[in-house]
Amino acid sequence: MTIKHQNKKIFAGYLFALGATIIWSGNFLIARGLHENIPPITLAFFRWLVAVVIFLPFAYKALITEWNSLKNNTSYLLITALFGVSIFNTLIYFSAHTTTAINLSLIAITFPIFIIILARFFYGELISIGKGIGILLVTTGVLLLITNGDYSIILNISFAIGDIWMLIAAFVFAIYSLLIKRKPKELSIKAFLLSTFILGLIFLLPFYIWENKTTPAVIFDSKIILSIFYVGIFASLIAFIFWNKAVNELGPAKAGMIYYTLPVFSGFIAYIFLNEEIRSLDFYSMFLIVSGIIIANRERKT
Repeated sequence: MTIKHQNKKIFAGYLFALGATIIWSGNFLIARGLHENIPPITLAFFRWLVAVVIFLPFAYKALITEWNSLKNNTSYLLITALFGVSIFNTLIYFSAHTTTAINLSLIAITFPIFIIILARFFYGELISIGKGIGILLVTTGVLLLITNGDYSIILNISFAIGDIWMLIAAFVFAIYSLLIKRKPKELSIKAFLLSTFILGLIFLLPFYIWENKTTPAVIFDSKIILSIFYVGIFASLIAFIFWNKAVNELGPAKAGMIYYTLPVFSGFIAYIFLNEEIRSLDFYSMFLIVSGIIIANRERKT
């Protein structure tokens, strides 16, 4: 593989990671916006149901032709589906019911840190000085953004059960990202994703039935339906395709660093759809975040 071709693959990997992060920033807003309208497991179930229905016409042939490979990797697919599909987003929706926006943002940024630590133990990826400096800059930028420059706010945070759910969700998605790196080469992305989507949906089914019997009936108005289609098509199908490609091209640690830009895009989405103000403080935060990502992901020349 030529250096030029390798650079193109790396650049594409960053674009895929960035695209997934932009899409997921909308997922966090929907999770917070719908917490009074739809229970968490129900939202997760319909999210993946939409993803399976939309993806099935495009990927069923891969599922058939790679059936033997899928059977040979059943344990891997079951574990990956459980962590990445069934548990991760369901925990986000649970956390959005009881935690505040600032707590959710603070805990969300632990995800790339978990990836870097786990990647060190499982894949031997070194935590270099540059990567450490990059993490520090990114964390400072994110904290500046969500505390409005008043870091004393952090000292006064009180933690709710939703904070625990979010922390577990961050750790679970870090594990999922590492599992992607171990995807058997004989499995295409189409077959891998469709099989894990279906398995994850099956895992959710009994819990959805239980929740449906123990909570008030959901009124599926236009707001809920459009939100479900967004999280089902974009935050599930498209974002997961992007993230899988990003991890395959960059590795879990470097792809995870791009996730730190999530608060930046969440801010822009809030500006566009909620008419929230973008301040000079936001640009300082963005500068720190982007600088940290560049430093942490810069290749050392030998």
